[in-house]
Amino acid sequence: MAVPSAPPRNRSRAAAHNRPDRRAAILLAAEKLFAEHGYHAVSIRQIALEAQVPLALVAYYYGQKHELFHAIFAHWRGTIDARMEQLRQAQASPPDSGHLRRIVEAFVNPVLAMRASSEGEYYAQLVARELAYRTPDTERVLVDYFDPLAHAFIDALHAARPGTARAQVAWAYQFAMGALLHHLIDHRVERLSRGANTSHDPQAASLLIDFMAAGIAALLPVHPSP
Repeated sequence: MAVPSAPPRNRSRAAAHNRPDRRAAILLAAEKLFAEHGYHAVSIRQIALEAQVPLALVAYYYGQKHELFHAIFAHWRGTIDARMEQLRQAQASPPDSGHLRRIVEAFVNPVLAMRASSEGEYYAQLVARELAYRTPDTERVLVDYFDPLAHAFIDALHAARPGTARAQVAWAYQFAMGALLHHLIDHRVERLSRGANTSHDPQAASLLIDFMAAGIAALLPVHPSP
C-alpha cells in the first residue's frame, strides 16, 4: 500500500525548516567582503551573490548598506560586553603589582578568544581595517561601539596611575591598541621568524599582554605618594 504524501503545508514547513539561515548568511557575507575589500568597495549586489540570496532579501532583512554594517557590530556586541565585564573585575581586584596587567588582560583576552573562534576571523579583520582607515560613513558605528569602551579602559588605566595626566594615558591606550590590531591581522611573523612562529598562535597571547603591560607601565610610571 502506497504511503500518502505529506500535505503541501507540511512539505512547505519542512522545506522552511531545512533551509539555511539566509539572514545569517547575509551577515557573514558582508563581514567577509567588508573585511577583505573595505566598506566602500563592496556593493549590496556583491553581498547578495556571496550569500547566495536574492538581492532584495538583503534590504528586506537589513535595509541600506550602512544599516547592514551597523548590524555586524551589533551582532558582535557580546565581545565588547565581555571586555567590559572583565574590566570591572580587574578594577575590583587588589591594587597590587599585577593590577595593571589584569586591566590589559581584560582588554586583550576576549578579543583573542573571538579571533580564535570559527566565526570571528572576518570580524577581527573588519575591526582592524575600519579602525585603521576610518571614513565618515563608518565613523558613526565605530564611535558608537568602540569609543565608550576606549574611555572605560583609559579611565581604568588613569585610576591605576593617578599621578599621570589623562592625555598621557590616552597615548598609552592608543599605542596598546596598535599592537593588538596588528596582532589580529598579521601573517608576516611566520616569514620573519623563518617558520618558528605561527600567526595568531594562542601561546602568543601572554607575550602580547606582557609587551603591552610593560609598555604602558613605562609610559605611565608610578608616582610616589606625597
